[in-house]
Amino acid sequence: MTPDRERAAADLAALDADRAALADRVAPAAWFGPALGLLLFVFLSSNAFDSPWVTVPALLGFGIGIGLLVNAYRVRTGVWASTPPRQLAGWAVFVVAVLTPTYLLADDHPWVFVVAGAVLGTAIAVLSHRWTRAWQRELREGV
Repeated sequence: MTPDRERAAADLAALDADRAALADRVAPAAWFGPALGLLLFVFLSSNAFDSPWVTVPALLGFGIGIGLLVNAYRVRTGVWASTPPRQLAGWAVFVVAVLTPTYLLADDHPWVFVVAGAVLGTAIAVLSHRWTRAWQRELREGV
């Protein structure tokens, strides 16, 4: 092998190692997804009270909680990534599919917000984990 080929092979091996290390580093803490789901559940469930005295503090708590989660993730991993458009569109469709009947039924049955919060909170906790694993797989495979 020529020195240029050896150097290129060594550089490619180093890039593969860096990608694998990054894939390991981007995993959030185990509590990240459940915390995100809990924040969403509490905020959506607060709408069952139909009172700004409950919903506004829940919204503020949700915003602060999301900010703390983002900060904790960035500090832990040193990176931030946005959800790919395809997954984000799928999530948006799912949210609309859950919230449309929720708002249609809410006048007579305000407890549906608790159900919607549980469904969406659980879904985001699970999907957060799945999206992270998919991203790690893509990093390792160099996709």
